[in-house]
Amino acid sequence: MRIMHMSAECYPVAKIGGLADVVGALPKYQNSIGAVSSVIMPFYNNAFTQKHTFVSVYDSQINLGNTQIDFSVLKLSESVLDFDIHFIHINELLYKEYVYSDNDTDRFLAFQIAALDWILTLKDKPDYIHCHDHHTGLIPFMAQESFKYESLNKIPVITTIHNAQYQGWMSYENLYKLPRFNIERVGLLMWDGLINPLAAAIKCAWRVTTVSPSYMEELKFNANGLEHLLSAESSKAIGILNGIDSEVWNPDKDEYIIKNYNKTSVDAGKKANKKWLCDQFNLDDSKPLFAFIGRLVGEKGAELLPHALDYALRSKDLSVIVLGSGSKDTERQLLDLIPKHPGLYNAYIGYDEKLSHIIYAGADFLLMPSRVEPCGLNQMYSLRYGTVPVVRKIGGLKDTVVDIGDQGFGICHNDVSVNDIVMAISRAKDFYNLKAFKVNRKHIMSIDHSWKVSAKAYINLYNSIH
Repeated sequence: MRIMHMSAECYPVAKIGGLADVVGALPKYQNSIGAVSSVIMPFYNNAFTQKHTFVSVYDSQINLGNTQIDFSVLKLSESVLDFDIHFIHINELLYKEYVYSDNDTDRFLAFQIAALDWILTLKDKPDYIHCHDHHTGLIPFMAQESFKYESLNKIPVITTIHNAQYQGWMSYENLYKLPRFNIERVGLLMWDGLINPLAAAIKCAWRVTTVSPSYMEELKFNANGLEHLLSAESSKAIGILNGIDSEVWNPDKDEYIIKNYNKTSVDAGKKANKKWLCDQFNLDDSKPLFAFIGRLVGEKGAELLPHALDYALRSKDLSVIVLGSGSKDTERQLLDLIPKHPGLYNAYIGYDEKLSHIIYAGADFLLMPSRVEPCGLNQMYSLRYGTVPVVRKIGGLKDTVVDIGDQGFGICHNDVSVNDIVMAISRAKDFYNLKAFKVNRKHIMSIDHSWKVSAKAYINLYNSIH
């Protein structure tokens, strides 16, 4: 079984969010159970591509409307990852220091056309094409409807929705840029008067998946305008919970953290990582340490954090560290809290992979007050590192965290509000002072959220397609 994943992100090549972690792990675990799984992604000008060398395996041109564009398909010169990965190199469009910008219509359209053009030339074509999010959302349509890709229309195409809030909208004027198709089929591209790549993918893909069962159900009521479409296509849609790469996220072997540990040595290990964090960020390591790691955007409930943390810190019986970036206003408010709560609070604006690992290892609690959380990986990382997640019951958080009041292991709240966040923090502090807290810490490290289960679920899904 040959599976080809198409994505704008893939860890460790280019990472903006959880999409990269999924695409960087799922192929690896699919290969471990007998599949031949690979990735195609854009070739960016970033730290990874500057560090490694590449060879061209194919050179050609595409037509993007009336414009002819040169492209190459590159492959790593050395074996670096646990799966094959190919890169679409288009110097003037894709080879940028960034992954996303304010106008990516031509960039990702060219990427998708070039990728399909290359697949046409392959002797061993994939048995399945697996597309991820709207950046590859036109592939199901083009493979099915474009005249030049007629030989590919028997290959099942699967689309995974990682976040339905972003749909890749583009104006009707861009229609001429797509490879020719029967114009009577144009309705497959359209939604609410615009070309909508995610809507087109939902209509044309052989199967549609989301990254958790609860998120699939939630999308029928809250999908940024696609609710009726997803309900109509529900017979081919399924939610499969994401996993995590339990080799990368392993406190016993993690090279990023200060002191490695396992379930037996968790108390000493977390204590050492917590002390390092508190020393670096001027925090009191005798108090329960709460952390937030993520994008400072509305989806994450981040704009509520400054007010909620300011209120919670008045009790002076906890410490807090924030790692993230996003809304400039939220960033400013979070930084303004530092002098207000000396020795109890600090924030790192930006992203640092090493620091994120140490925070998972050193924190006692992880805050995730999300408005939208299709799956969530952070809560799974925190469980793996013995850090108790404090989450809103939504999407994948609802599927992976059970409240201690329901014989579970985490702290859950129902609403996205300052009051709910503060109350959840208060409950967590009470839990921290109980003997059951340390017992729970060992238990949550035993919960298996690895990709092994999810990879098998995807293989079963592919096999179900006839």
